[in-house]
Amino acid sequence: MPELERLRLDHGPAVLAFERENREFFASLVPDRGDDYFQEFDVRHKALLAEQAEGICQFHVLVENGEVLGRFNLMDLVDGAAHLGYRLAERATGKGLATGTVRSLCELAVRDYGLHTLRAATTEVNTASQAVLTRVGFTRTGRTTLDGLPGLTYTLDLTTV
Repeated sequence: MPELERLRLDHGPAVLAFERENREFFASLVPDRGDDYFQEFDVRHKALLAEQAEGICQFHVLVENGEVLGRFNLMDLVDGAAHLGYRLAERATGKGLATGTVRSLCELAVRDYGLHTLRAATTEVNTASQAVLTRVGFTRTGRTTLDGLPGLTYTLDLTTV
């Protein structure tokens, strides 16, 4: 059974493999990370861990047998609020893993990070992500653009979950 783990330095190779294997799938739903992301992965991974150590962000990976199935992150933690971002491997979709893991992350957000509000955004074409957010209890709050792509914004009041 997959486990949600806080991101560590030794997750790096598995995260990179996850991103490479799913790049085309992700790019069909959200803006592509670009080639620089992959070329500078080690530097970026260490920078994320530094942000995590400072309490700016909290990064998590969904791991099964040493393989990363997903990334579930709380970013820009300020005044009890954060932005939720996540991505799940194509082969792991349609099994309820995203919904279950987002629910678990909501519990962590309250218990371990003292958060009371989460925000999220997704592209309009990413109907699976919209469904996950809705199932977990997020409310659609408006429209946005994500690297030029039309998107939707969501909010969740964690005090009511």
